[in-house]
Amino acid sequence: MSLTDTYQLSNGVKIPIVGFGTWQTASGDVAYEAVSEALRAGYRHIDTAAAYGNEESVGEAIKDSGVKRQDLFVTTKLWNAKHGYEATKQGFANSLCRLGLDYIDLYLIHWPNPAEFRDNWQQMNAESWKAMEELYRDGKVKAIGVSNFREHHLDALLETAEIKPMVNQIFLNPSDLQPSVVDYNKNHGILSEAYSPLGTGKVFAIAELGELAKKYHKSVPQLILRWHLQHGFLPLPKSIHKDYIKENAQIFDFEIDETDMKKIDDHHGEAGLATNPDTTAF
Repeated sequence: MSLTDTYQLSNGVKIPIVGFGTWQTASGDVAYEAVSEALRAGYRHIDTAAAYGNEESVGEAIKDSGVKRQDLFVTTKLWNAKHGYEATKQGFANSLCRLGLDYIDLYLIHWPNPAEFRDNWQQMNAESWKAMEELYRDGKVKAIGVSNFREHHLDALLETAEIKPMVNQIFLNPSDLQPSVVDYNKNHGILSEAYSPLGTGKVFAIAELGELAKKYHKSVPQLILRWHLQHGFLPLPKSIHKDYIKENAQIFDFEIDETDMKKIDDHHGEAGLATNPDTTAF
């Protein structure tokens, strides 16, 4: 396995099994250098969003990298205020322009029920999804999906969707396994992507994970990223530090045994760790 290995989405599109995340990465030199370093380290899957405010910097790094566009997989997401048919079309066009690309590999509804549409989120998601289906059919995006959706959000979307989401990007790590959402995704052919795959760093505080990492001669982040892959998840590690960007890619030369996978699983819901935002309330 390597950074260029892929999962196959339900529509046949191949997506690299590890992505480089840019959430909370400041626009400008910080984002530009982080993405540039990730591409030099071999990452070929870059994840951004309109809400991150760094699409232009990500696009500049991609353009200057010298990596062929067909060798890259780029994800971005719909701005929360842009739900609805026409707004989604405009939001997509804006992201495409900021990134400086001709197409997007994966476009996601970033949030199921933004505050602006709390009273009619089902209708607004349906309208946005219709626009995304058209963008998909027109070849402007290779795959479409959602982010932060729970089962009831997906059920509502599927009532009118002609194309099923191919990806659900969720808060997923040993502190929050989200088993019901993961099972739903699996049963509907939806890939589970993990933003904050390291639980915003709070998994480092679990002493047992440190001991397990030593057993495999790896760091805790490397152990956890490998855990994601062995579960069939797609992790999106992020860093702005060159050494960590490289280290997070070095997860293909070992395998966690079944007993240790269970030990890591057992930290689900441990007190004091980061948990998923309540998307029924936000």
